Order: sequence, then C-alpha cells, then structure tokens
Amino acid sequence: MKNVIVGIGEILWDMLPGGKVLGGAPANFAYHVSQLGFHGYAVSAIGKDELGEEISDSLIQKDLRHDIQAINYPTGTVKVTLDNEGIPQYEICENVAWDNIPFSASLEALACEAKTVCFGSLAQRNEVSRNTIQKFLNLVPDDAWKIFDINLRQHFYTKEIIETSLHLCHILKINDDEIKIVAELCGLDISDEIKICDYLIKKYQLRMVVLTKGTHGSFVVTSGFVSFKPTPVVNVVDTVGAGDSFTAAFVASLLKGKSIEEAHALAVEVSAYVCTQSGAMPVLPQKLIEEKINSEI
Repeated sequence: MKNVIVGIGEILWDMLPGGKVLGGAPANFAYHVSQLGFHGYAVSAIGKDELGEEISDSLIQKDLRHDIQAINYPTGTVKVTLDNEGIPQYEICENVAWDNIPFSASLEALACEAKTVCFGSLAQRNEVSRNTIQKFLNLVPDDAWKIFDINLRQHFYTKEIIETSLHLCHILKINDDEIKIVAELCGLDISDEIKICDYLIKKYQLRMVVLTKGTHGSFVVTSGFVSFKPTPVVNVVDTVGAGDSFTAAFVASLLKGKSIEEAHALAVEVSAYVCTQSGAMPVLPQKLIEEKINSEI
C-alpha cells in the first residue's frame, strides 16, 4: 500500500487581519503530512468562482495532492480575528462548496488506497458532505487509521455526529474546551480530563485520545498509559493551524515507527514552530524534518 494519508472535509480561505490565507483543518493536515514524507491528499470542494480558482492555484504551488471538485456553490471563507495572544475566533460562512462535497469514483479509489484518514465534525454539518465523509471512512482498508480531529466550531455539531464519528475512528484529537462539551453531551459528571479520556477510550474502543491544552501542555492517553509534554514558550504570531500540524506530525511519526512519546515530542515541536508563523500552512524548516521526523529510530 502507498503511504496515502487523506484529510477530508473543509478547504477555505481564512480571512485574517493581514489578508487571506489558505486553510481548513483537513487541508492543513494533508499539507503538513506531505511535508513529512507521505502522500498527503486534501479532499474537499470549491466553488466555480475566483476564490476557488485561487485555491486551485495555491494547491498547485504548494504541490499538495488533492481531489477537490468545483461545484455550483461559493468557495468557503472564514473571518478570523485574533486576540492579544494570537488565539483565533472564527465566523464561518454556511452553505458553501465544502458543505456539498460530492462522492465520486475517484474518491472511492482514493479511499481504497488510504493508509490514514483525518476528518472532523465541521464538514459534517451538512448532510451531503457528512454522507460523503462517512462513506469514504467505511471504504478505507481495515488496517487504515481513522483520526477524528473533532474541531468543534460555533454551533456546527450535534451529539449524533460526534457519537457516530467516535464509533468510526481509532484516534480522537480534542482540546480542553472541546472535552468539556463532549463530557456534557455524554452526561458525564467528571471534571478530571484524563478520566474523561479513559471513559471515551473504553466506550468507543479507541486506541488513544490526544488532548491539547494550549499553553498548558498536551496529553496522549491510551489504555493504561499517559504521555504529557509541556508547550514550548515561543513568540506566537497566531495559532491558526497549529493543532492540525500537531496531528500531522504525531501521525507521521507513529507511521514511521516512533514511540508514542517520541511522536508526541515531535508533534509539540512542529506545532510550536507553526505558532511562530502566519497562517496554517507555513513551510516547515528542512532541518526539523530531516533531524527530527526522518531520523533513524
């Protein structure tokens, strides 16, 4: 099997204070795993408009493999505002192209090749894309990894979508705000985040939960094992896409045979670098890739 890793869901323009930059969590993930030596694919949809053409041009410039159809809906945009610490707030347009990703023969073929798939909740807010994503997940090989980067935004999620996605995935990626929401949806009267992770692992038969807590560090929790890493202190430009780069580096490292602790350490380093750059898809330093990601075990 080829080293095909797919990010399926939204692709869009993040309208930052300094101008627009390409984004969307699954596309960010696909871009970063491509930098880390895998055949990353972004799967989504764009509009037949100028913004869609600009996305196509950007993907070519970034040399990112993709299966992205142009359809009769506007290309997605998100207004992003940053607080004093570079933490983003999002205003996400609705009824856009990535809400209506069509399933196709090419997606069926790509699903059969996939070694890993990363998906979230946001692109499942509309029935068309939700059906496409879930059909894609059900077609990937049995030994493929499915990562649910939950990515709760505004009101664009339901308990049903979250539970279905948890049943479909092997790894859950979640942050400290999201885990409280999930615990409440599950009716859990538990304040200990690690205990919530343990509950989710057992209930949904997950291999692990990756819990990120911003400047307060991150955890990787498996059945009977917990890895904690502090967050490096860096000069933050913005944190847009940092979590996606974390997921990409973590998964890429595991697939290259690194231990959970090694993969966790690399993910922290990569995401910290992304925080020092503007936008979600900066080029990673070659030194970091060669010395850290591609080093012999």
